Amino acid sequence: MEDVIQVHDQFYILATASKATERVAVLQHDDTFAVFDLYGDVGAFGTSEQGLYQEGTRHLSRFRLRINGKRPLLLSARAKDDNQRFSADLTNPDMPFGDAGHALLRDLVHIFRTRFLWNGTWHERIRLWNYHTVHVPVSLEFDIDADFADIFEVRGTRRERRGTRLEPTLTERDIRLRYRGLDDEERWTAIGWSERPQLMTPASARFAYDLLPRTPASLSIAIRCGREHRPVPAMAFAAAQSQSTAAGDATRDQYAVVDSSSERFNLWIRRAATDLRMLVATTPYGAYPYAGVPWFSTPFGRDGIITALQTLWVNPRIARGVLEYLAVTQADAVDEQQDAEPGKILHETRSSEMARLGEVPFGRYYGSVDATPLFVILAGAYFDWTGDPVFLSTIWPHVERALAWIDRYGDRDGDGFVEYARQSSSGLVHQGWKDSKDAIFHADGTLADAPIALCEVQAYVYDARQRAACMASTLGDEARARRLRDQAQRLRTLFEERFWCENESTYALALDGSKRPCRVRTSNGGHCLFGGIASPDRARRVAETLVDAPMFSGWGVRTVSSAEHRYNPMSYHNGSVWPHDNGIIAAGFARYGFDDLIPRPFDALFDASTTVESYRLPELFCGFHRRAGEGPTLYPVACSPQAWSSGVVFHLLQSCLRLSVDAAARRLSIERPILPPFLTYLRLLNLELPFGTIDLLFEQHALDVAVTVLRQGGDFEVRVLKSGGVAEQNQ
Repeated sequence: MEDVIQVHDQFYILATASKATERVAVLQHDDTFAVFDLYGDVGAFGTSEQGLYQEGTRHLSRFRLRINGKRPLLLSARAKDDNQRFSADLTNPDMPFGDAGHALLRDLVHIFRTRFLWNGTWHERIRLWNYHTVHVPVSLEFDIDADFADIFEVRGTRRERRGTRLEPTLTERDIRLRYRGLDDEERWTAIGWSERPQLMTPASARFAYDLLPRTPASLSIAIRCGREHRPVPAMAFAAAQSQSTAAGDATRDQYAVVDSSSERFNLWIRRAATDLRMLVATTPYGAYPYAGVPWFSTPFGRDGIITALQTLWVNPRIARGVLEYLAVTQADAVDEQQDAEPGKILHETRSSEMARLGEVPFGRYYGSVDATPLFVILAGAYFDWTGDPVFLSTIWPHVERALAWIDRYGDRDGDGFVEYARQSSSGLVHQGWKDSKDAIFHADGTLADAPIALCEVQAYVYDARQRAACMASTLGDEARARRLRDQAQRLRTLFEERFWCENESTYALALDGSKRPCRVRTSNGGHCLFGGIASPDRARRVAETLVDAPMFSGWGVRTVSSAEHRYNPMSYHNGSVWPHDNGIIAAGFARYGFDDLIPRPFDALFDASTTVESYRLPELFCGFHRRAGEGPTLYPVACSPQAWSSGVVFHLLQSCLRLSVDAAARRLSIERPILPPFLTYLRLLNLELPFGTIDLLFEQHALDVAVTVLRQGGDFEVRVLKSGGVAEQNQ
């Protein structure tokens, strides 16, 4: 397939191969990620995005292994459960053997490849084992190249000029490939071997072994990605592996553990947790979940906030890291090229060559209308869960700056709604989460003109003001709290007047620049429930619209109803199914007490997880109606893993379990918990609370869900509220 998929205005992702026909493996550590085939090769066949990347630059575009000039046969390949290491079992094909024209039959030489990423370096070890009864001469050959392509070039953006490939340098056991960018900084890829190659050129290396029967031989490889102002020190394989394992163990202990009656569900949730641990990078301000591999392996404001909200109850450290990072990068001034205004929260940041040169506007870009109110929501949710008054005092000035942006710059025309219209000539046309160029339209299919007020943004602003009012009260500023609540109520009244679409039984997707409603049935209406702005009676109608056949594919709620003019199940935002979108919708159902509807998206995504590779939900999949005996149709260039797709299972569980914390009263509350039909019990272990830890058991019964405290560490109250009254457990 040769197609261009539009995602970010003029910045494209070129689809040259279908995800349904090829399989790749992914590793990531902080600002380094690698995409390669199941043989462990880069650039042998398949997708053009394969490679080793550091800070958005591809430092390795070809790394292909041959045994005696032939590609090995693949036996099996897997990423370990902790996502830290990839391993592949290979063997020799039939090939000539010796000088007499004899053939070496396949499956006699075992080749085991294992690799991991650590601190800007690809570490790999290859072990050879001869199962023949005689010695076997073997050569391992590597084809090597580094194109130093910017991630936006890999995605399909054409550059008028590029930097210069410098002369490679070779030492006894080292190849250094070099490139000087137009930003006048040299980048390099250093490939070091544990032994001297028999033959080495800038594009290849060959090693010769005379394998004795049942005697191992091994080769270690370290591929370092560096640039002038960010050197990467060399480290031996064993030392790097030890550090990587220790760091992974420490991170794993920070998450609550979920175990259930369904092994398939356990596989899904374990995959989600390990993918999150891989995607969460360490920054100077704490942990931050990078959005997704390969296209979005960088901090995104909206994605980071939503992932933090999804995982707040299983690991609040993510939320704190996101808040601190976004507070530090909050815009200070008007910069039209960056779509920045004082108080606005970051959309994304990149440090690749094209971003640094301004060839793309995303070096530090603020073209997101919803990240700012979502930042306030996350700050309030984090305080609700942790009750941390010191952190609240620290973050509050940034919350106030975000609220000021909403009032001054968000509501440009003073009509009470927050709108967007890009200022940057090369920025995003649409600045909500559905940011493809054709995502906002009227019922007849005509595109909406800016400035545009999205329905979900008004819901986020409503929720942000309500949560900010609670934070202001905690800080002793009751006058500020009253003003915020008054603002929220005025917005709710105005929203109901202007956005409700009676015939469609949902809220308008948006108001366009002429204040005309876009009367289109979309998943955005579910976000209005999530934010709490919808009136209770209309909320039920919206919810029922979302789970009705035109909106519900069987694999989840579609972004756009199949009855709408621009519906296309293969589009990015106009008919596809996004897991995180469905998690937000389920949270909206939970907020309004629609317990009967929560299982619809939960069951659908659970079923989808059992059909995709490694139980890893991708960024999105196509919105075709569910067909018996088949899984969802994959989208050709979806990121996988994607942080908010990994986090959705935790969001769905929180919508069912309804855990809440009152830190001041030292109380954990569980209000009317439910379980999806496919679970008979669920254990929640090592749940970290501000005042202790707890293990809980939830058991499904005919009329309700029983809750048992299995272990309690600390002096606090556990309160279980059910529809028939209040049950308390004091430990």
